Amino acid sequence: MQFEEPVVTPSGGGGFLRIRMGLSYDGAPFRGWAVQPGLLTVQGALEEALEMILRRPVRLTVAGRTDAGVHSRGQVVHWDTTEAEWEGVGRGSAEDAPRALLRRLSGALARVLGELSGAVVVHTVEIAADGFDARFSALWRRYSYRIADDARHWDPLERATVLWHKKPLDTEAMNRGAALLLGLNDFRSYCKPREGATTVRELQRFDFERGADGIITAHIQADAFCHNMVRALIGATLKVGEGAEPPPWLWERLLEKRRDSRSVLAPAHPLVLEYVAYPEDDQLRERAEQTRALRD
Repeated sequence: MQFEEPVVTPSGGGGFLRIRMGLSYDGAPFRGWAVQPGLLTVQGALEEALEMILRRPVRLTVAGRTDAGVHSRGQVVHWDTTEAEWEGVGRGSAEDAPRALLRRLSGALARVLGELSGAVVVHTVEIAADGFDARFSALWRRYSYRIADDARHWDPLERATVLWHKKPLDTEAMNRGAALLLGLNDFRSYCKPREGATTVRELQRFDFERGADGIITAHIQADAFCHNMVRALIGATLKVGEGAEPPPWLWERLLEKRRDSRSVLAPAHPLVLEYVAYPEDDQLRERAEQTRALRD
């Protein structure tokens, strides 16, 4: 069950402030980002911690919702508050509020998560620039995905964040196929469509490189991603790497614009949201308006 993020744009005046936070998390113990009744989610834990501090419900807007088991190093969220409430967080000083909230969030998250304390860490807190929207102002999101296709590189200490693939992979073939998908396309074949939502996305980067340690790292970047899109793209490209399908098969699948029994999702545990990029402050509002129009 998923919940859409609310679209809230407070005015520059009127005593309202938008707070921007940067965070990272280990997605393994969570059932994804979005709040789901009765289940542990990243959004649910963070909102519960904020409610402890502010003594009222808080709804976060996120740059990109992640699936169950997916991690993040560079997630961005925002929420709205009043000037009076913000000063209260800083014990009467708006300047002290960011530091105070970081400190208090650390304690509140520890209480919410218990034995999982440390699975979610908020790194930055600041008053957002005028027009900022964590979701709609974003220019692009970038993910990484690590694969070990040789048992000699199966490190037990990294098994939670690296895919142990049992067949050798041809990264050159994978890159040839992946390059065919770059650009603005309808990725319906590679995602789980949501009712009323577009599946058109601009895939800006999709490539695989083998490091000196033998580990293959996939880099994938787009203006935005549909539900399951990254894992579906990786899963399909693994078939090419194994030699089960030729590189052009990835493009042929794209043209079919449908999911079927050949659609395979790569496991979630190696997937990491690395970074979310935003334009300069004076372009944030315009970017949000443009993106919202496209998504609607």
